[in-house]
Amino acid sequence: QVQLVESGGGLVQAGGSLRLSCAASGSAGSINTMGWYRQAPGKQRELVAAITSGGSTNYADSVKGRFTISRGNAKNTVVLQMNSLKPEDTAVYYCNLGAGIILLRPGRYWGQGTQVTVSS
Repeated sequence: QVQLVESGGGLVQAGGSLRLSCAASGSAGSINTMGWYRQAPGKQRELVAAITSGGSTNYADSVKGRFTISRGNAKNTVVLQMNSLKPEDTAVYYCNLGAGIILLRPGRYWGQGTQVTVSS
């Protein structure tokens, strides 16, 4: 069983920055993909960014050039640095982990979600 614990998020003004972190515990395996998805009220959950254990990444077009995903120093951790935030980035952000290389779809495990609110 894998558990994902998220930290970060909060309220920020447009143009500001936030940093989300996620740490996986349990049997996450050595070859996996970690990522962030988000869900705004009334909308479907969507990919924000994902990164494999080998460092390959995938970003939603809407965040390219503003967000950066990276693996943390500890095993099976992931960080999402969000810059130049816009009100449309407001959503609940979920950490995700799956076995193997799966940059285009979510994996099996989800975090509890953390709220990001960007005021105009």
